[in-house]
Amino acid sequence: MARNKFDVDETLESPFSFSHLKRAIKYVKKYRFRMLMAILLNAATCITSLFGPKMMEWTLDIAVPNRDFRLLGLLALGYVALIIAGIVCITIRSRIMVTVSQGIIYDIREDLFAHLQKLPFSYYDSRPAGKILVRVINYVNSVSDMLSNGIINMLLEIMNIVFIIIFMFTTNVMLAAIIVAGLPVFVLIIALLKPRQRKAWQDQSNKTSNYNAYLAESIDGVKVSQLFSRQEENVSIMKRLASACRAAWLKAVVISNSVWLSSELLTQIVFTLMYIAGVYWTGGEMVSFGVLLAMGQYVSRFWAPITNLANIYNNFINNIAYLERIFETMDEPVTVDDAPGARELPPIRGEVEFRDVTFGYEPGIHVLEHVNLKVSAGESIALVGPTGAGKTTVVNLISRFYNLDGGAILIDGEYDIAKVTLHSLRSQMGIMLQDSFIFSGTIMDNLRYGRLDATDEEVVAAAKAVRAHDFIMEMENGYQTQVNERGSRLSQGQRQLIALARTLLSDPRILILDEATSSIDTRTERLLQEGIQVLLKGRTSFIVAHRLSTIKHCDRILYIGDKGILEAGSHQELLQKKGLYYALYTAQSRLGGVEDPEAVLV
Repeated sequence: MARNKFDVDETLESPFSFSHLKRAIKYVKKYRFRMLMAILLNAATCITSLFGPKMMEWTLDIAVPNRDFRLLGLLALGYVALIIAGIVCITIRSRIMVTVSQGIIYDIREDLFAHLQKLPFSYYDSRPAGKILVRVINYVNSVSDMLSNGIINMLLEIMNIVFIIIFMFTTNVMLAAIIVAGLPVFVLIIALLKPRQRKAWQDQSNKTSNYNAYLAESIDGVKVSQLFSRQEENVSIMKRLASACRAAWLKAVVISNSVWLSSELLTQIVFTLMYIAGVYWTGGEMVSFGVLLAMGQYVSRFWAPITNLANIYNNFINNIAYLERIFETMDEPVTVDDAPGARELPPIRGEVEFRDVTFGYEPGIHVLEHVNLKVSAGESIALVGPTGAGKTTVVNLISRFYNLDGGAILIDGEYDIAKVTLHSLRSQMGIMLQDSFIFSGTIMDNLRYGRLDATDEEVVAAAKAVRAHDFIMEMENGYQTQVNERGSRLSQGQRQLIALARTLLSDPRILILDEATSSIDTRTERLLQEGIQVLLKGRTSFIVAHRLSTIKHCDRILYIGDKGILEAGSHQELLQKKGLYYALYTAQSRLGGVEDPEAVLV
């Protein structure tokens, strides 16, 4: 699947439509009254500033020629008052918009993160984490500015243009017509550049996403890179991605700056035509010097908002690409979710039944086919077999991390897990997967992660049961010791012990241990098995293990292979069969220095 590679551009699932903008407006509506206040303040600032050229005209054409010092003083005071009023309005408006912008960021990021929490494992299996992070952080920040300041500034500049046109035409109709004549040309230029601009910024968005994906992957795998001396190769790949990112950015900027250049060129042309016409008419005593000076200021003020609108349009085009990415993520279907009418799963006994279960991670490629299995409440089941046979798949399906392609899984003989709520199902399960993930925070926080209401005594009891208490107490602050992200301060075995204690603390009816003891030394393993045997009593348990010595005492052992269950029975029964399990156990016994597998049972 192409999307799971850091050096392959993502493609949008659907083309952009203005329905995306309509959808985005819902984040703005919450702040509409504050934004309306900002617009009114902008309008007041715009109107007051446009009286400046008029005052200049009155000063040059009335106060100065008539030596009216009283009028001159009033105009000066009025001009200062306009400046102060403008500063006050802009300050209040800026404070309002900072609050609005941050509020929009919060709302979008909250919705996006909440949706990411619901997406199935298959979504994360096919995408680098870096490409997801850039959407939640970079894209949301940029889009929020467009939805807040971008909309306000666009309305402001449109209002500026309207007010300036009114003031220009009330000052001199002919000069105003010359100034406005360049506007259709500018609109045509923007229309021609729009398709290229959008494509260029989408490409830049892709390259930035690729760069972030590789950066996140490199940081996560830095130990492996150093172990294999891959630094030079990694730097080479990063340079290639950075160069592609830079080239895409430069191309997009060149196209965007073409809009700004067109605006500046048209401004100068209009300036020239206006002054030529003004000087000609001035010679014929048709235009006063004050009017000409006022119209000159209006030309700058007229094309300034035009240029600003072009810049806002540039930013708008850039952010459309980001908005598409954000909504594409929000539109990812939550394939593993509560079914319509799903009911709460009541407290269960723990009986589990597979009825003709078929499943595959990819369409048409099945890992399991027509599997039938019934596990009694309180029974312990071990899953063994070659790598990739489907052992972890079985326990993932019990937890409903994926949807079945066929068949059903029942709890207590009557509750189809596809028809009960996920929370009520998983809250009665204790699951420890192969990756013992430790979060940044204290050891106590990590142990309580799945059961926030657990008392300190209950946490300590769980840690003691899995033999984690002793090494925790040897750390500088015991249970309050801070651990880094992914538990880098802890050994792999210590991380697994903490993860196991966290799982057992939830007091589940169904316990799932996927390679729970794979990284624990032999001595710790023996102690751990004692605790596990006590905790397994009264619980239905599924244990995936490659180390067969850890599952000898399970009620039943299932040999998974060839898309189904090839052998089933107790340890003794399977050894007596001398089949697949016997061969696997014999091979491990010999590697452990024991020739006779029967001797290991003693």
